[in-house]
Amino acid sequence: MKALLKYLPHALAVFCSVIFLDSLRFKFTDHPNTQEIFGRLNEWAGSLGADGLFAHTGLFSQYVIGSAELIASALLLLGIVPGLRRLQALGALIGIAVMSGAISFHLFTPLGIDPNNDGGLLFVMACCVWVSCLVLLIWRQEQLKAVFSGLRKSLFAA
Repeated sequence: MKALLKYLPHALAVFCSVIFLDSLRFKFTDHPNTQEIFGRLNEWAGSLGADGLFAHTGLFSQYVIGSAELIASALLLLGIVPGLRRLQALGALIGIAVMSGAISFHLFTPLGIDPNNDGGLLFVMACCVWVSCLVLLIWRQEQLKAVFSGLRKSLFAA
């Protein structure tokens, strides 16, 4: 049991990273499924007066979201190294932010839970990654506090 608890954060980090990295081949190659998702989101945003928000050059384009997922993956994996545990906490924080957005857009916009007719697998995986990142954040809360404490000291040094 002790060994399981020792390696659980690393398994969660690898799981999240695999999901994030796998999605990049769709986002960075402008796959039709990605075009469909971000196109629907952009139409929805346009109906609210924020046209272009999810377009190729928009603030929340597939490239911006994909880049955040890539950074989260790198931090999650680097955090497996003992001296870099704090990076795992940052990766989980970015991961939960990205997945909170994804889940919200699936639930509260016309995108819906099954935009690509995959039986909702994309949505389920977003939920699994969100839960995994939440567990990692709880697990690494001391490292996250240390990161923010160091940041505060650097920015507001007297």
